[in-house]
Amino acid sequence: MIPAEPTGPGVPAGPGLPPVEPGLPGQTAPPPDAELAELAGAGLETGEEAAPVPDPEVAEAVLAPVASSAVGTPLLTVEDLRTYLATGHGVVRAVDGVSFSLAQAEVLGIVGESGCGKSVTCRTIMGLVPKSLGHSNGRVIYHPRGEGSLLDASQNQWQALRGSQLAMIFQDPMTALNPVLTVGEQLLEAVNAHAKLTRAEAQARAVELLRRVGIPAPQRRMRDYPFQFSGGMLQRALIAIALASSPRLLLADEPTTSLDVIIQDQILSLLLELQQDTGMSMILVSHDLAVITEVCDRIIVMYAGQVVEQGRAATIITEPRHPYTRALLGALPQAGHQGELPSIPGHPPSLIDPPAGCRFAPRCPLVTDKCLTWETELLDAGGDGHLARCWRHEEVARQGPAQQGTEVQ
Repeated sequence: MIPAEPTGPGVPAGPGLPPVEPGLPGQTAPPPDAELAELAGAGLETGEEAAPVPDPEVAEAVLAPVASSAVGTPLLTVEDLRTYLATGHGVVRAVDGVSFSLAQAEVLGIVGESGCGKSVTCRTIMGLVPKSLGHSNGRVIYHPRGEGSLLDASQNQWQALRGSQLAMIFQDPMTALNPVLTVGEQLLEAVNAHAKLTRAEAQARAVELLRRVGIPAPQRRMRDYPFQFSGGMLQRALIAIALASSPRLLLADEPTTSLDVIIQDQILSLLLELQQDTGMSMILVSHDLAVITEVCDRIIVMYAGQVVEQGRAATIITEPRHPYTRALLGALPQAGHQGELPSIPGHPPSLIDPPAGCRFAPRCPLVTDKCLTWETELLDAGGDGHLARCWRHEEVARQGPAQQGTEVQ
């Protein structure tokens, strides 16, 4: 289990601090419908001072486009990444030979069941796996920095990179912020981390960031504590913190997991709008394939610590070449479906002692004896970067896309 996220530029404070009890003098928790009221554009409260008109230069600098580079040129390359974690039960091969690339201004989705290695992959890229807990090898190349691997970066180099070049949004907005500091204090820390601004300039920039991510009355909300924000508003605040220094790469680790469906759609729309406005690249992690297909250019499907399929989003959805991808598509609920929802039989293997051969073999309807001993590798499954870790991928293609809401045979 990975400990709480470390604090620092572009990395909100993690869980582990004592909770703040609601009801402290002068503090009022939001009513149950506060989220919808805020999103409806509730006006200033009685007696609240009017927020100053943002300086046009400050507003323009808040989400300025990232440094210009040709769209499609590589920004990040991950080569044979492996992260092994020490536990009381043995060594967990959380990430086991993951390779992929990310282009400038591209949105890449990583999808898979819980425990397949999605989050650990992102934390390894961000240098957030403590050396006392795990060991990583392979290469993570952030091309604007040069051809050296981020895995070899010093702590000082990481401090310079996090926030200004790479930022991450963690999956639980309710525990990702420090409960004893106001949202404004935590946002100002991120704003000042990589820019030399006066106090007034930093304050104006922080208020404009909150306004830009859709938080009403941002001047007042700067003074509020995290418990006074609803879940959706907290996630918006975390997005503002992550974007405070205009990073070139944003890693969003299941940013909609604990939110209801309406707020999920709003957060996804906000992330996509910000990505298009700034031209930054983004890695979006989710266990929900429907969410991934809405916003991503390319998709990586992970299973048991490995990439089992990757390619263009439209290709993965309409022409899956791995039985696991096809099973995920078949398990998506469909409007009008009645009866028991379909699921994938069995469960993922232990990553302490993964099976030989294909790790999906115990759950695969196409399994043969060869699958149990095959030294798996990603094979070309139709060109245009479409790869699948299955030697029977042509048979999967002949079956066609799985019908959503039906059992996968």
